[in-house]
Amino acid sequence: MAARELTTPLNEALAAFYAHLEGERRLAPRTLDAYRRDLDGFAAFLAAHLGQMITLADLPGLKASDFRAWMADRRRDGLSPRSLSRELSAVRTLFGYLQRRWKIEVAALSLVESPKHTPSKPKPVSETAARALITEAGERDAPDWIKARDAALLILLYGCGLRISEALALRRADHPLSDSLRVTGKGSKTRIVPVLPAVREACEAYVRLCPFQTNSEDALFRGVRGGPLGARSVQALMQDLRARLGLAPSATPHALRHAFATHLLANGGDLRAIQELLGHASLSTTQVYADVETQRLMSIYDQSHPRARKR
Repeated sequence: MAARELTTPLNEALAAFYAHLEGERRLAPRTLDAYRRDLDGFAAFLAAHLGQMITLADLPGLKASDFRAWMADRRRDGLSPRSLSRELSAVRTLFGYLQRRWKIEVAALSLVESPKHTPSKPKPVSETAARALITEAGERDAPDWIKARDAALLILLYGCGLRISEALALRRADHPLSDSLRVTGKGSKTRIVPVLPAVREACEAYVRLCPFQTNSEDALFRGVRGGPLGARSVQALMQDLRARLGLAPSATPHALRHAFATHLLANGGDLRAIQELLGHASLSTTQVYADVETQRLMSIYDQSHPRARKR
């Protein structure tokens, strides 16, 4: 690396890193915003901690204690161990990029351990609750087309295991749905998911009743005023439905995706196949559903088996 490049301010190197994430790795806007928020905060801490503007030349001299001081500062801000692990992961990704592009070696970072935390388990709704949510969405007091839209959206989340963003990204050109659906998820990863007849029928019923004229590239699901339906509206819908049905706060739109995976597994689904259907990059991510199902089975055993009952 040329000597003049060593004087590059860290903020300029960060700008190059963000451009790399957006242009070459094609990260989703929300993921990119999270990187910016975490790393801009890290850079601001370093400048205050060391009392100077940080350049690339300063980075190899960082000590493990500097990174631990940043982590302690974030914990004082109330950051959870899980969130701090995510921020530390962002810092490691940044320094990996700096090493590849500018040959910056920061040995001290390898001495810093991620904070210990217990991974949270998915909280799927039960099969009964999933059915009740879809039914209630189609029967509550609302215009017919909105009832049809909400029921179609929920059955799409549950029947295909989609994220909210994936369902709302569907275009009018995707209708009528075929036996399978091509979905682009996190990291621009594309997968194919089967579409149940009930899902197709619900979407067809919604499109027939939808009062708005749309072009092929317009969003399939429309809001009350004709614009694209937003994620906040779907979250508000679920909040209303779970209040009506007396369900726990964990009954969110994403809980229907969790239910899709858990119920497939409970009915003999293959873990590797479920990984593909969900679009998980790693099988370990999907493995948590096996843990959830095991816990449920053990709970049923404890409640039902005569030798398991306390006397």
